[in-house]
Amino acid sequence: MEYKDYYKILGVERDATEAKIKSAYRKLARQYHPDVNKSPDAVNKFKDINEAYEVLSDKEKKSRYDSLGANWQQGANFTPPPGFEGFNFNQGGYSQSFSNMGDFSDFFSSIFGDLMGRSSSKSSQKNRGGFSYEDLFSGAQRSSSSMHNSAFEETQQNENLDITQDLNITAKDLMNDKPVSVKMNTVEKCQKCSGAGSVCSECGGTGIVTKSRNLTVKIPKGVKEGQKIRLKGEGKSDRYGRKGDLYFTIKFKDNEYTIEGENVTKTIEITPSEAVLGCKKDISTLHGIISIKIPPETRSGKILRLKDLGLPKKNGGYGNLNLKISINIPVTISSAQKELYKKLSELE
Repeated sequence: MEYKDYYKILGVERDATEAKIKSAYRKLARQYHPDVNKSPDAVNKFKDINEAYEVLSDKEKKSRYDSLGANWQQGANFTPPPGFEGFNFNQGGYSQSFSNMGDFSDFFSSIFGDLMGRSSSKSSQKNRGGFSYEDLFSGAQRSSSSMHNSAFEETQQNENLDITQDLNITAKDLMNDKPVSVKMNTVEKCQKCSGAGSVCSECGGTGIVTKSRNLTVKIPKGVKEGQKIRLKGEGKSDRYGRKGDLYFTIKFKDNEYTIEGENVTKTIEITPSEAVLGCKKDISTLHGIISIKIPPETRSGKILRLKDLGLPKKNGGYGNLNLKISINIPVTISSAQKELYKKLSELE
């Protein structure tokens, strides 16, 4: 799921006072209220603003959110710690997931679902079988219902400990025969208090801890976008000592090349005169700098195909490099050049 930067959403610093947070919320809420703002994205922005204020205006939620650390980026992949996702219970037992909490996002529900549950009345707690969310984490016995306890144990044992995260790679990553370094931020349930929080010194009472780690990932030749790479035992762990796997989903993200299998496409710019008369160009490729000849009367959008200058193939050899021609007008044009263009336009 997507990590949400609540401070960025409200446009405040992480050390902002309650007054500043409230002021920022009021200003943005007025700006993006659907009754006032009719833009297509106003509704979603208004929901994000309300969600951010719900967290940052509540001391307990803010403390838990801040414990995730400041190394996360808006839109980054986020995986909740073991035990914080997937608890399905309502007044009759396990039937409703916290991920379906009104207008709150999945990110909010995975971290603060228990806090929202605790805001209900004591009578509601009794209707749930006489146990609280802390009881779920601590595994405490609930004398009123042994069925609930066994259901909880089964949920824990069948918990999915795998993590799936996108891995953005470039054409140069695919070209080099070196592992890619990846820095990961993961959120885990506090082992010292089993996620109960309260007065725990390890997690500061939030029930969760954030850990950073560096991994190296070997990218296989011929890998396709969307393909998954598995790192065994690098997923989440639970209190039974079991460990899941980490799956990286390959995403091609390159500002210079468009990757299509073993073939890559690169756009090169030439001037109008170079397009008409032809020219020679030194081009940087994945295999080094080469000199190519642009033929006369080359149109914008034309593709020049250069064999064996693409990415390595799985069974040996290389794909092609496609050069896409783009005719670009120079940023500065002298008076003499403008006069020549005028004469040219008279001949056309």
